[in-house]
Amino acid sequence: MQRALFPALFAAGVTFLLTCLVIGVRLEQEGPTLTVVGADASTWGWIAFAVVVVFLFQLFQGPISRLKQRIPSADATGLLPGEQMRNRLKPWLFSLIIVGLFVWPFMVSRGAVDLATLTLIYVMLGLGLNIVVGFAGLLDLGYVAFYAVGAYTYALLSEYFGLSFWACLPIAGLLAATFGCILGFPVLRLRGDYLAIVTLGFGEIIRILLNNWTSVTGGPNGIGGIDKPSLFGLEFSRRASEDSQTFHEFFGIDYDSSHKVIFLYLVAVLLVLLTIYVINRVQRMPIGRAWEALREDDIACRSLGLNPTIIKLSAFTMGASFAGFAGCFFAARQGFISPESFTFIESAIILAIVVLGGMGSQFGVILAAIAMTILPELAREFQEYRMLMFGGVMVLMMLWRPQGLLPMKRPHLELKTS
Repeated sequence: MQRALFPALFAAGVTFLLTCLVIGVRLEQEGPTLTVVGADASTWGWIAFAVVVVFLFQLFQGPISRLKQRIPSADATGLLPGEQMRNRLKPWLFSLIIVGLFVWPFMVSRGAVDLATLTLIYVMLGLGLNIVVGFAGLLDLGYVAFYAVGAYTYALLSEYFGLSFWACLPIAGLLAATFGCILGFPVLRLRGDYLAIVTLGFGEIIRILLNNWTSVTGGPNGIGGIDKPSLFGLEFSRRASEDSQTFHEFFGIDYDSSHKVIFLYLVAVLLVLLTIYVINRVQRMPIGRAWEALREDDIACRSLGLNPTIIKLSAFTMGASFAGFAGCFFAARQGFISPESFTFIESAIILAIVVLGGMGSQFGVILAAIAMTILPELAREFQEYRMLMFGGVMVLMMLWRPQGLLPMKRPHLELKTS
């Protein structure tokens, strides 16, 4: 119990700070005194309740787990074991979550839907980088370069050739995957810090190229007026362009700008679901097992007859393709892109999402992407200190849960001896 006291106090302190940050509790100076604003008596009561719950949970987590191990299995009573029960309930839970994702935007404000769309972009980026960092164990600090390639692919093809979003989406993914394969060749023999330095340089090369190639990319001025996605040729603007029709005219309803925001959100949900499905399938294939073998031990992987060259190239290529999809959608959502949208801090945020969620854990990455996107928006009152608080939270997380919010669980078998 005494060993668990300090972790419980630490977790309660982190909970108190994060809860105050989310609610908007702040200090304001009135003359020579500092006063706390943004919370009343009921708010402080809820904060205290959350802190006490976290403290008690952390304090008694060990005894509860030991008590759970002493409970006899449910096989003798004819009930389903816990693992089988979870496997049966999992499809229903996923179906409920998917239905909730599609129904949710019609029940909230436009601002909430727009923020959720941005969150889904970072979810897609985090899942893509999780392939390289979490599965294959290759530290990539230039992941934002593939994000930029996908965004500029759609912007340039739309501006110069008039291609639609749906035609450019697979092209952006393929082009980003090509760049990922090109990056993979120079770093085949590199690992750790050296790999991080090379990938960081690659990301800066792409950003500087976009910034200086003014005749094509527009340079610092960027590219504006990027077309929005359409639904089978139906546009979500107030007035349709030539040889087109608007969504509200086709269905005979009044024009509402929120229709476009909801449609973009639904497209982002479909892209994230596609990303999760593909990664889950690939993870169970031989190439997915090869990524994990490379991450655990490069020499043992080579001794088993696996080709590290093919494994590394496949990880970089597939991870980059999802960044290309996310970049294409980002350009369509924003309508304007510039090199300033693809700086190193974006790569750092995406990498922080992977580390914070738990390397290799898809649910952890999704949870971390939600936290890393929503919390800064809620803390805009602390604009000058947001990056400082971001660094502090990361340090606390490394001390409190170094494996991430939801560490990856590897399947294993246990042999029990009588």
